[in-house]
Amino acid sequence: MTMRSTEVKVMRSARRADTYVYLPVDANFEDLPEGLRRVFGEATEFLQFTLDETRRLAQAEAPDVLKALHEQGFYLQLPPGDSHPVDQ
Repeated sequence: MTMRSTEVKVMRSARRADTYVYLPVDANFEDLPEGLRRVFGEATEFLQFTLDETRRLAQAEAPDVLKALHEQGFYLQLPPGDSHPVDQ
């Protein structure tokens, strides 16, 4: 399945180092599941860009991010090696 490009914003967690959530640019952090927001802590916008399947990302595969955005409305990026997913 091919996904079109989408404008995304990346929010950085103030509470968890190297933890980010990708959202469609028009989405609100406050609309994420309460458990995710509670563990994530204060979010600050880190960057904004156009994401398509060919875009190289440092810690994620672009098609996986696009799929998560389409299916659940966000993509959570944890630090490399972090095996403790955030309770949603």
